Amino acid sequence: MKKTIVALICGIVFIGAIFTAVILVNNNKKETHEEKVTELSEENIVDDCTDEYEELQQQNILTVNSEEEKISPNCSFILETHYKKCDHTVSQYIELPQSLVNKNKSELESMYSDWEVKKFSSNEIILYKESELECGEHYMVRDKDGRVTVYRISEDGIEDEYEQLEISTEYLTETDKINMKNGIQINGKQELNQFIEDFE
Repeated sequence: MKKTIVALICGIVFIGAIFTAVILVNNNKKETHEEKVTELSEENIVDDCTDEYEELQQQNILTVNSEEEKISPNCSFILETHYKKCDHTVSQYIELPQSLVNKNKSELESMYSDWEVKKFSSNEIILYKESELECGEHYMVRDKDGRVTVYRISEDGIEDEYEQLEISTEYLTETDKINMKNGIQINGKQELNQFIEDFE
């Protein structure tokens, strides 16, 4: 009988030990599983945040690029050339080439690499460069056969008839008549056009 009680107690202790071992193993597995789930969640959070941050960065870059000033179709386009030989600067207003519409400053600089961008806005562009030559826009206005006549002065100082105007010198003031006989020197087409307008 004693042997049966001892065997029964040993059996209960053995079953209790197995039961306790199973519970401990299950708890250990559960903790390991929870740690893995936590790690995966943290990785996902980092990945989601990183992806969102990268998207925001892209949007910021696109916003900056979209705010960059671009050339409008009605932009005035001026080429300024400074001629060192005669020390004159000639401004040439030209029609904006269609290829420049919606271009930014860096695109303009690459297309006109020989020129310096003096002014850049969506409404006005001024490009500048220097030349070792003479501008070729030196004029002399004289009286010839009673009419106002414009001569172009070449680099070697020779006057070639450029244009005879429909303006009679007999109606000019005495001072203007004397100036016409001596010759009135004019530099640049703009100044010449202004001079002609003043007499018309």
